[in-house]
Amino acid sequence: MEEFQVIVHTLPAPTSGTYSILRLTLIGSEGGETPPISVNAGANQHHLLPGSACVVRVWSEVALGRVVLVRLRLEARTGFPDLDWHCRGVEVRRLCDRQEEGTGLQHQGVEHFPCSRWLRSVDGDVELRNGDMCLLNSETVQTLKDHRLKDLHTKQQHIRWRTFAEGVPHCVDMTSLKELGPNLSYTRQSPGINLQYLRGFDERAESWSSFTELETMFSHNGSQNTVAKYVQAHWAEDWFFGYQCLNGCNPLMVRQTRLLPPNLSINSDILCPFLPDGSSLEQELERGSIFLLDYEMLEGVPANVINGKQQFLAAPLVLLHLNQEEELKPIAIQLQQAPGPQNPVFLPSDPGPDWLLAKTWVRCSDFQCHQLSSHFLRTHLLGEVCCTATLRQLPEVHPLHQLLMPHIKTTLQINIQARASLLAANGVFDKAIGCGLEALPVLLSRATERLRYRSLCVPDDLADRGIHTLKHCYYAHDALRVWTALHRFVSGWVDVYYLGNQDVEQDSELQSWITEIYTHGFLQLPHSGCPQSFQTKPELSQFVTMVIYCCSALHAAVNFSQVDFDLWMPNCPASMTHPPPQTKGMLTEDEILSILPDVNSTCNLLITLFLLSQPAADYVPLCQYREPVFSSGAPRRLVEKVQAELRAISDEITDRNKKLELPYDYMSPDRIENSVAI
Repeated sequence: MEEFQVIVHTLPAPTSGTYSILRLTLIGSEGGETPPISVNAGANQHHLLPGSACVVRVWSEVALGRVVLVRLRLEARTGFPDLDWHCRGVEVRRLCDRQEEGTGLQHQGVEHFPCSRWLRSVDGDVELRNGDMCLLNSETVQTLKDHRLKDLHTKQQHIRWRTFAEGVPHCVDMTSLKELGPNLSYTRQSPGINLQYLRGFDERAESWSSFTELETMFSHNGSQNTVAKYVQAHWAEDWFFGYQCLNGCNPLMVRQTRLLPPNLSINSDILCPFLPDGSSLEQELERGSIFLLDYEMLEGVPANVINGKQQFLAAPLVLLHLNQEEELKPIAIQLQQAPGPQNPVFLPSDPGPDWLLAKTWVRCSDFQCHQLSSHFLRTHLLGEVCCTATLRQLPEVHPLHQLLMPHIKTTLQINIQARASLLAANGVFDKAIGCGLEALPVLLSRATERLRYRSLCVPDDLADRGIHTLKHCYYAHDALRVWTALHRFVSGWVDVYYLGNQDVEQDSELQSWITEIYTHGFLQLPHSGCPQSFQTKPELSQFVTMVIYCCSALHAAVNFSQVDFDLWMPNCPASMTHPPPQTKGMLTEDEILSILPDVNSTCNLLITLFLLSQPAADYVPLCQYREPVFSSGAPRRLVEKVQAELRAISDEITDRNKKLELPYDYMSPDRIENSVAI
């Protein structure tokens, strides 16, 4: 007869307790198990109260060996509500037969079985194992190998893939948070945003009557936002247009070019007035001071109908020049891809209203690509793919499951809610954005087709686009520093659990994980460059760094900056009510306003952006972990090291910003959430 002391811990949160009866079974390394014992019924009068620790004695008539699993089962108590229970964990102490003086039975050691999740009566048996992370090849107990496979099989039955749209990364096969369950959903604490000055415009399905009227609305919503006020003051200036390409909401589009696009109807003579004296377009191309914006993915995309009015989209080509002051300025804008007499190239020397409207058209096109490609695809959808694959292929005991989940676990809830609201009929895409619901799958599939793994890895992306050395590209400088700190952290983590490249190759769970991501995220497109398997530790470290970066730092850069740059609507119009101009010299500046979004669609979009752009009141900063696996041993040392690096980066950004007229801190680790936020 073996005897054990078992302590069952309930989380201290006020609603963590339950009336339900808890049955507990101990499972040993030799395959034996104890009969189920009630923790809080019968002879045991414990209650599973918040913060409680229920102590019970368990006897086994068979030799268990080492206790390797604890089986828990909740059963609803007759006459009481069937409440979920948040188990913090279980401690098991073996009690030896030999008595010690004055103590009775001797404690022979303690095994900890962390839980930190909700249990429900409908879940049936839930088995906990100790918190030691390990790879499948490191398992020495057959019972634990079997448990590992059983756990994944159960997850795969519950968490399945489905097609969101043809040619778009697949999503989890769930349509409600109820299906998601309590352990993958969460309650976000709102910071309490004041939106009263944006509400009440629903009936105004008409253009703004004047810039003065638009300024009145802006003054009530942007008076405390120093960046938005700066944007309003400078949005029409060429240098600020270029600055936003590098440091605005969407710093992922601009790239250095040494060849003119063949469909851009331009030549050296036309552009000479906008280049340094004595230079030519060919010389500037060779020097690397010419940059390109190409929105070809918008070509032919169907535009939305808002307030019963047809909207319009453009697919611009834009040339920019990096001048001797290291300012990036636009020097040529062609609003459609195909050259021709009805598709003029706009120049800085054109009449002011024509040039301003051409830049505004580019900003509208940038808005579409920003929202669906840079933001939704690269952070939300990629995060959901990685989260779904992690839950399906990496058991909780796998070290990469523990490393990744704090950064990706929120994506399922957020994206389920987005598909049910923002991206659904009568949502903001339907009612306020130029591409609308009909164009949404078209644009997302094109963005997926063009997605490259290299573009998701910061050092490769910045070098490929030629922006890594630009003095005023603060996104590039900060992103590279954050990436480097994360990469060191991830590489250290990989080194702890993978002794050599052979361990990577032989990790069948890991190989199944990347296969699912390649299949369901990159749709088996070989030109994407996404790895189909891992052979080396550096390959693995880079990919995991990419996932964490995209779901934390990149999301911060493209999401939390939105209100700052979009609050002054003419700077980033979400739609245009007239087609792109086919002639020059026929426009006044006041007429531009009639081409911009209506009053109600402007305000409805800004309400959404305010909600999207606010960090939660309870957000967790980058690499600040609450999970117990990070609290001791090698993981703790790695976390402390990366936290110190990130603090130093934040301090450097703060010091730099003191010297800047327009501070840039969207990539400051202090402002980056661990995971994708609403």
